[in-house]
Amino acid sequence: MRKIYNYVLHLSSARYAVWVLAAVAFAESSVFPIPPDIILIPMILAARERAWRLATICTIMSVLGGFLGYTFGALLFDSIGQKVIYLYGLESAFNHFSQRYNEMGAWIVAFFGVTPFPYKVITIASGATHLDPITFGIASAISRGVRFFLLAGLLWFFGPIILKFIERYLGWLILAICIILCLSYIGLKFYL
Repeated sequence: MRKIYNYVLHLSSARYAVWVLAAVAFAESSVFPIPPDIILIPMILAARERAWRLATICTIMSVLGGFLGYTFGALLFDSIGQKVIYLYGLESAFNHFSQRYNEMGAWIVAFFGVTPFPYKVITIASGATHLDPITFGIASAISRGVRFFLLAGLLWFFGPIILKFIERYLGWLILAICIILCLSYIGLKFYL
């Protein structure tokens, strides 16, 4: 794990890293399973002075990718949208959220855009339930901006402390993240 960590830190300072971040932020909002935070965090830790620029890129590309997911839901739900939902085993989550969209669509997008919940479910559900695109765009921009700028701010301010902590407890952090992800998945299956 240490080699992978060092490689990601080194890679995050490469010239093309910004393009990779933009592509992942875009794709994660519609089909890709890995959140851009995995790339954003080491990029900011490698060069804290770029924190705000990187958060801006992440936010813009995530919102644009969200409109691709919205399109899947609105125009291609039967042929593409359902397949993405089924691919990730999130049918019950999708059905649960679809029922609530008529009354709380903008709040759902705003809330779940900040959380680690798979944003692609929200974007596809927004399109499938025909949430107003302007409402969707505004809620997405606000929530994704809050998420990425908050992360950037914390890393900018506490960067050296966080970097030392990660380097010292890398193995334990990876174990904790895996446990949290597994418990979250199990919790979502039972809740939804």
